[in-house]
Amino acid sequence: MGMTEPSLEDFWENSPCGHLIAEPDGRIVRANVTMMRWLGFDRNALQGRLFSDLFAAGSRIHYETHFEPLLRMSGELNGVTVDLVAADGGRLPMFLTINVKTSALGRPELLRISAVDAADRRAYERELLEERRRAEAEHDRVRLFADTLRRSLLPPVLSPPGGLDAADYYYTASDDDVGGDFYDLFPLSRTKWGFFLGDVVGKGVEAAVVTGLTRYVLRSAAVSDDDPEQVLHNLHAVLGQKLGTRHESFCTVVYGNLTKRGDGFDVELGSGGHPPPLRLDADGGAHYVDSVGGHAVGLITQPRFVATRFHLGPGDTLVLYTDGLTEAGTGVGRERFDDRGALLRFAASNAPATASAIVEAVQALLDRLGPGVEDDVAVLALGVPLCAGEAG
Repeated sequence: MGMTEPSLEDFWENSPCGHLIAEPDGRIVRANVTMMRWLGFDRNALQGRLFSDLFAAGSRIHYETHFEPLLRMSGELNGVTVDLVAADGGRLPMFLTINVKTSALGRPELLRISAVDAADRRAYERELLEERRRAEAEHDRVRLFADTLRRSLLPPVLSPPGGLDAADYYYTASDDDVGGDFYDLFPLSRTKWGFFLGDVVGKGVEAAVVTGLTRYVLRSAAVSDDDPEQVLHNLHAVLGQKLGTRHESFCTVVYGNLTKRGDGFDVELGSGGHPPPLRLDADGGAHYVDSVGGHAVGLITQPRFVATRFHLGPGDTLVLYTDGLTEAGTGVGRERFDDRGALLRFAASNAPATASAIVEAVQALLDRLGPGVEDDVAVLALGVPLCAGEAG
């Protein structure tokens, strides 16, 4: 059935959009009922008025300087946002679409103008902006919390004994989360110092709880019995008592003692499933400390740990690290940094090196790997200076 004239008229007058017809100079010829109702004007009150007179001041300036020239050049505007002023002075946000009717000679004859109420869209955009601000504030709060918690789990400053140079670095893979990496260096007596470095499985608050407990227990256990293997067994027992057998409760860790002897330090080391430390020798050699093997602390009921002893002389440096370094992506497929022995080659290329120099080199390496470093990395280096004057 064909559409009749009355229905076309009804569609014009009561369309869900406001409609205007104007002369090429913008003088209004006709406005539909919807537009008049929105603006609050009586019937035919707009006839003969300039369309731009309906704009709020800012919108009028924008229309006359930007939109109107564009309309003259292209013959149409699509979905531009303006504020119209109603009869009572209130502002109505609108989306305008305008096209130009031209004569056979291409001269403008009329402006066809449609307006869509943008009040709901503006409210939505304001709410969206406010929600974004709230999300950013929450993100900042989470980041601050994570940073504060992370710093609370690391020693504020290293205070090595005389004759030993110590340096540390913590690489944060995510500002919004807390990893489980930890380390410390502390005195046991006038001649002996303890140190450790490890990595709790997992991230977040759960990992932070285990990390805090682990640091406390390692310090306490070392005071009562500083044998490295026994320290790890005591840690294992406490983790089992406090945390049970949850998957999140285990960690890999290296614990060691430093005892002053001659112009260097004797090192006793115990390892529980942790990557072996690197030793950079004064003669330029580099090798892994023989500590491979052993079980992670808290992983099984009766773990076995590995112990070793050696001496650090002038120019020798011991480097401990977590697996965020060795497992960092290289950007070549799924290859990880140490899949083909790159870490030992890196150490050899930097040997000999002081503790601070090798830590700076590791920091530069992590910066080069960039987004490939997906896990936090802790590094602790202990070195004997070539002479007393070089001690840090």
